[in-house]
Amino acid sequence: MRADRIFAYGATAGLIGDLLLGDPRRGHPVAAFGRAAAGVERRLYRDHRGWGALHTLVCAGGAAGGAALLARAVRRHPAASVALTAAATWSVVGGTSLGREARAIGEALAACDIERARERLPHLCGRDPHSLDGPQIARAVVESVAENTSDAVVGALVWGALAGVPGLIGFRAANTLDAMVGHKSQRHRRYGWASARLDDLAGWPGARLTALLAVAAGGQPRGAVRAWRADAAKHPSPNAGPVEASFAGALGVRLGGTLAYGGRVEHRPVLGGETGRAVGTEDIERAVRLSRRVSALALGVCVAGRLGAGLVARRIAGQRVAGHLVTEHRVAGRRRT
Repeated sequence: MRADRIFAYGATAGLIGDLLLGDPRRGHPVAAFGRAAAGVERRLYRDHRGWGALHTLVCAGGAAGGAALLARAVRRHPAASVALTAAATWSVVGGTSLGREARAIGEALAACDIERARERLPHLCGRDPHSLDGPQIARAVVESVAENTSDAVVGALVWGALAGVPGLIGFRAANTLDAMVGHKSQRHRRYGWASARLDDLAGWPGARLTALLAVAAGGQPRGAVRAWRADAAKHPSPNAGPVEASFAGALGVRLGGTLAYGGRVEHRPVLGGETGRAVGTEDIERAVRLSRRVSALALGVCVAGRLGAGLVARRIAGQRVAGHLVTEHRVAGRRRT
């Protein structure tokens, strides 16, 4: 079976598996990778960019390299290759769990149970929940749904289409390392620099595709485009900016503003501020539905792109073979004369 079909069947099966099952409650491969990366950090940590770059190479490179070896081991067996791609896709995407966590917080807010909402917020993002009121929690949830649609679904599918199982696993490894050491804490300001830059690079194509699909799938395409163009560059993250801005415009809300991470207060620019309104509890469900539509469209785009690239490659190869045969025929004719 061709590699493009293996990705198409495997990625579709993996995304359906995530839709039906969500993340495994025990023995999640990403959690196992996180424990291994933490062990590597304990051995390598120095307050130096070079040691952080080595940490990134060992962890992300090791994960992608191991995935490449697995893919190579089953490449002669189409069913096993599809199964491996499906398992890898299911293990690295997290759209269903993202939606469940967001909805759980939304239900707590709808029931006016602010303490339960604060308790559940760390399951979704690293923001400090204790000083947040209901509207601020709702805004944090919508922002996290937007950003994680790119990080937990679309980006992985893009790299799966580009590089197969190693692309899926390598992208998730880079994203996990950024979450672990890429933030600007005093301990990781230098050590986590390489992980943060790798995540920025790996997340670039998925973030732009997510923003484009939010424009297409949202209810306000003009607002999404306007917010993306006007506000995305103001965000400190080169990838979260386009995603959150397009979601803000598509939903007709304002995102950004003042927030706190681990006691550190940040004043971020407002996204969608020209026409958007304040985020309400009901917007959490709207964001989850938009995330679902974007994820489904991303699967279609990535599968179509991979199949299209395979078709082009086969045509080019066929033309080369035909040209080679014509050349040989001409040479043979000259020899006979």
